[in-house]
Amino acid sequence: MDHSGHGMMHMDMPPFTLERGLQFSGDPFFMTGCLLALALYGWAVVRLRRRGDAWPVGRTVAFVLGVLTVWLVMCTKLNDYGMVMFSVHMVQHMVISMLSPILLLLGAPVTLTLRALPAAGRGRRGPREWLVSLLHSRYMRVITHPVFTIPLFIASLYALYFTPLFDFLMESRTGHIAMMVHFLAVGLVFFWPIMGVDPGPHRPGYVMRMLELFAGMPFHAFFGIALMMASEPMIGTYMHPPASLGIDALEDQQAGGGIAWAFSEIPSVVVLLALAYQWYRSEQRQARRSDRAADRNGDKELEAYNAYLASLRSRET
Repeated sequence: MDHSGHGMMHMDMPPFTLERGLQFSGDPFFMTGCLLALALYGWAVVRLRRRGDAWPVGRTVAFVLGVLTVWLVMCTKLNDYGMVMFSVHMVQHMVISMLSPILLLLGAPVTLTLRALPAAGRGRRGPREWLVSLLHSRYMRVITHPVFTIPLFIASLYALYFTPLFDFLMESRTGHIAMMVHFLAVGLVFFWPIMGVDPGPHRPGYVMRMLELFAGMPFHAFFGIALMMASEPMIGTYMHPPASLGIDALEDQQAGGGIAWAFSEIPSVVVLLALAYQWYRSEQRQARRSDRAADRNGDKELEAYNAYLASLRSRET
């Protein structure tokens, strides 16, 4: 659909044009958010270690990688090109909505926060108690339920890119930031119950988590195919790329569609590997619990069996 008017308006804005020296690089909002996230996570890990509690290094590495992926697509020159090239924008979208949330959730930030925050004491409510209340609230049950998260995950593609809403948001820096924050938030609420690392209102079994994952992924592929097969540019913002780039708008859109189509496989593999590992660890813990229970009950079972044999001998005599 043609939103060329919006696209021309966007192209005339000085902060977003490549000819004016890539003035939009390093979005300060996301830069501040990344630094704050790393600082708070690091503070919580240090707090745990100072009191003698362990925190898995793998979770810290995953969280740091998640923050770095956000920084890469929003706080570098990549963001400049994402303002004028649809293919680069689609890389930003796919990373911040599908890869970054998975890595951040593997870092278990909610679990870390609950362990790091002190309890307020009996009859009092502090930050930890407010967080626990939020996790068990009706609001969290709604926004993390598959009936809500899967349609939201799908609508973030079709209702945004195939309507004038996308061009409207891209007309201002505030709209662009709001859109990217939305992508990140949608990814977090979609993958949160699927990953199952942090506590939450919904804790489905491993098979159900896989079904939830695959319920949303095909729509990303269909979205990418629709862009790839289009015979004319569909996104007004990117309809007139700067001449200095030497790119064709339709070819750039088709490349973006290919990225959306291919990228849907990456989170599926990452999540499946994480779920398989969690499932294996869960089975190992269950086996250890069963062994300990058997050890505790072993003497009782032996005594009961000896008593049974004694009763048989007494009957024979």
